[in-house]
Amino acid sequence: MRSPVFNALWGHYRRHPLQVVLLLLGLMMGIALLVGVLAVNQQARASYRQGELLFDNPFRYAIRHHQAGMTVPQGFYIQLRRLGYKQCVPLETHRIQTAEAGELTLAGIDPFVMLPFTQSNGQVTGALSLTQKPYPVWINRELAAIKGLTEGQLLTLDSGDAVGRLVLVGNNRIQGSRLLADMGLIRQLFPRSGFTAVLCGALSAQEQQDINTLLPGGLILTENDSAQLEPLTRAFHLNLFAMGMLAFVVGLFIFYQAMSLSLTQRQFLVGLLCQAGVTGRQLAGALCIEVVIWLMIGVAGGNLLGLVLARQLLPSVAVTLNDLYQANIALTTGWHWQWGVLSLVIAVLGTLLACGWPLMRLIGTQPIRLTAHMTMVRGSWREFIWQAGMSGVFIMAAVIVYFVDHSQFAGFVLIGCLLVAAGLIMPFLLWAVFKAIARTLTSPRLRWFFSDAAASLSYRGVAAMAFMLALAATIGMDTMVGSFRQATQTWLSQRLAADIYVQPATAQAAAIANWAAEQPEVTELWWRWRQEVPAELKEHTLQVLSVGRSDGEKQSLPMKQHIDGYWSALQNNGTEKVFLASESLALKRGWQPGQRVDLPLRLGENWLMAGVYYDYGNPYSQIFVSDEQWHRLFQQDGKVSLAIHLDNKDHTSVFQSSLQETFGLKSNQVRDNAHIMAQALAVFDRTFVVTATLGKLTLLVSIGGLFIATIAGELSRQRQFALLRCMGMTGKELALLGGGQLAAIGVLTAMIALPLGLLLAQLLIDVVLKYSFGWTMPVQFFPLQYLLTLGTALTALLLAGAWPVWRLVKRSAMLSLREAF
Repeated sequence: MRSPVFNALWGHYRRHPLQVVLLLLGLMMGIALLVGVLAVNQQARASYRQGELLFDNPFRYAIRHHQAGMTVPQGFYIQLRRLGYKQCVPLETHRIQTAEAGELTLAGIDPFVMLPFTQSNGQVTGALSLTQKPYPVWINRELAAIKGLTEGQLLTLDSGDAVGRLVLVGNNRIQGSRLLADMGLIRQLFPRSGFTAVLCGALSAQEQQDINTLLPGGLILTENDSAQLEPLTRAFHLNLFAMGMLAFVVGLFIFYQAMSLSLTQRQFLVGLLCQAGVTGRQLAGALCIEVVIWLMIGVAGGNLLGLVLARQLLPSVAVTLNDLYQANIALTTGWHWQWGVLSLVIAVLGTLLACGWPLMRLIGTQPIRLTAHMTMVRGSWREFIWQAGMSGVFIMAAVIVYFVDHSQFAGFVLIGCLLVAAGLIMPFLLWAVFKAIARTLTSPRLRWFFSDAAASLSYRGVAAMAFMLALAATIGMDTMVGSFRQATQTWLSQRLAADIYVQPATAQAAAIANWAAEQPEVTELWWRWRQEVPAELKEHTLQVLSVGRSDGEKQSLPMKQHIDGYWSALQNNGTEKVFLASESLALKRGWQPGQRVDLPLRLGENWLMAGVYYDYGNPYSQIFVSDEQWHRLFQQDGKVSLAIHLDNKDHTSVFQSSLQETFGLKSNQVRDNAHIMAQALAVFDRTFVVTATLGKLTLLVSIGGLFIATIAGELSRQRQFALLRCMGMTGKELALLGGGQLAAIGVLTAMIALPLGLLLAQLLIDVVLKYSFGWTMPVQFFPLQYLLTLGTALTALLLAGAWPVWRLVKRSAMLSLREAF
C-alpha cells in the first residue's frame, strides 16, 4: 500500500510546482554556498601546505628578507649555488597594472636553473623558450579564462610598455594568480638587484642549519609556508566559513517553510488517507522517503553548484591572500569527499530540525481534525509561542557565552545564538502585533485585514524569518565593513602625515637627509628606524620601531590608551626603558598602560608600557621606542625610512622625480602619500570582496525564497480571493489586501532587521574583529545605504505578492471561482 500512498502524497507537487522550486532553492542554494566556502578554504590551505609550485615541483623552503619590499642579495644566492645548493632557485615578483586585465602579479625565474626540476623534454623545451626574444609570458589557463586573456595577446603596462605574447600553460607549470617570465624581462621592466625570494626544494636538517649560519642580516629561512600562513589567515577563513553557515541557515529556514507549507496544504489528504485505513507508520514511511529524496537532490545539486561557486570565488580569494600574506593560491579546485561528507552531515541534521516537528505535528493530529480545512493554520499561534520559548533559551545561551568566554570562536557562537533567537521570536512578534492592532480597530474591514495577515503567517512566517536574518546579516556586514574602512582611512590620514616616504639603503640615508634639508620646499624630515627580533608565544617576530621627539610625530601616532605624560616618559634620555605597544600586541599579551613587562631576548626586562596605539592592517606584533633608545639597542643595525614634508603638495611629483634621479632610487623605494593611501584602501576593498559577495548571494536567496513562498501561499488562497471577489470586492481592493499585508509584514520585518543588524555589527567589531585581529574601532552608521537595502528588499516583496493578485484580477470572478474549487 506504500506505493499508492506515496503517489497520492507526491501528486501534491504536480498541482503546486512552485513548492518544488522553493524546496530546492532553500536546500540546494544553502548547501551550495556552504560547500563553495568549504572548497575555497580547503584549496587555500592545501596551497599553504604545498608552498610554491613550479613545473610540478613544490619548493617547501624560502629565503626572504624579513622586511616587506626588501630583496635577497644576488651575491648571497651565488654563494649558495657555489656551496652546492642546486635545489635553490631565485624568484622575482612584481605587481603590474595592465590595460587588458587590471592588476596582476608577474614572476620571473631563471629557466636554465630550473632545468633539473623539469620532468619531461616538453617542459625543458618550454622553459627554455622563455629566454627567446621577444620574451613570452606564461599564464595559467584558468587565470587567462577568468581575466579574458587569449593565446598570443600582448599586455600593456601602465608605464606604456608592452609585454608578451601570452602563452597559455597548464597547472603542472605554473599555478595561482601569477604570470611567469624570464628573469631578463623582469630586469628590463624593473631594474634592481637582488631577488624577492630564493626558493629551495628538499633540505635536510643539517642543510637548514648550515644555511641559517650563512644568512646575512635581515634574511630568514622559512620552512613550509603553512606554519606561518595558516595562523595569519585563520581569521579570514573562519569569517568565510561563518558566512557560509549563515547562508546555509537561511536556506534551511526556506526549506522548512516549504515543507511546512506543503504538509499544511496536504492535511486534508492525509486525513482522508487515515480514514481510509492508512496507518501512521505507512504515512510516516512515505513522507520520510519524500524528505530523503529532497535531501539527496539538494545535497547532490548543492555540491555541484558549490563547486561552480568556489571556482568563481577563488580568484578574488587568491588576490586578497596574495596582497595580504604573499600567498600563491591555485585557481582550480576539484570535488573532495571530505566537504561532501560534511555537507551531507550538516544537511541531514538541518533536515531533521526542519522537517521533524512538521511531520510529527501532521501525523500526530487526529484524522477528523485534519479533514477540517486550515486546522493547523488556526493553531499556528501555538507553534509561534513554542518558537518564542526556544528563542528565550538561545538568548540565555548568548548571555552566558558573552560573560563567560572572550574569544573569536565564542564571538561567532554568540552571534549565531543571537540570530537564531531573533529568527525564532520574529513570527510570534508579528502575530502578536497584528492581533493587537486588530483588537484596537473599529473598522470591520481593517480588523479583518490584520487578522488575516496574522493567519497568513502560517505560510509566510518562516520565509519572513529567513528574509529578516539575511537582511540583518547584510546590514551588519555593511556596517562593520564601512566602519572598518572609515576607521582605516582616518587612521591612515593620521599616520601618513608626510608627503613623501623613502626607503633607502642605510648607507644612503644620511646623504638623502642632507640633500633634502637643502631643498627650499622641504619643511620637515623624520627618521624612522626598524628592526625585528625573534619573539616567543604567539608572535613569530617583534617589530621594534623608533619615533622622534617632534610634535608632528606625536600627532601621527593615534593613541588608544596611555598614561599621563606618556610622550615625555617615552622621550626620556635616562635609564628608564619605555615603549608604546600596538593594540593587537597589547591584547594578545594582556598588557595595560603603566604596567612593567619583560620584552624578548636582547631587549631586556622591566620595561614600562606607556600606552597603546592603533595599528590597523598589521598582523604582526609591534612596539615604538624613542630614537635614542632604539640606537642604544641596535646601533645602526636595522632598516631606515625617511618621511619628508613639503610646503606645497603640488611639488610632490617634481620633488619625487628629482630625488629618484639624484640618488638612483627605484620607484618602490620612493612613494608619495596619495599612492600609499590609494594602494592600502584598494587592498582593503579587495579583502572584503568575497564576504560581500557571499552576503549578497545570501540576501538574494532569502528574497527569492520569500518571493516564491509568497506566490505559493497566495495561489493556495485563490479560493478565498475568488469568494471575496464574488462577494463584491473590486480588483483594486484585492490588490490592496495582498500588497498591504505584504507591505505590513515587510515593514515590521525591516524594523526588526535594522536594529538586529546594527547589534550584529557592534558584536562583529567588539568581539570578532577584536579577538581575531586585535583591532577595535567605533561603529559608524550609513542611513542611505540602509534605506537602499531595505527599499530594494521591500520592492521585491511587493512584486512577489502582486503577480498572483494580478493574475486573479485579470480573470472573471466566476472563472476564478470555478478554478479554485
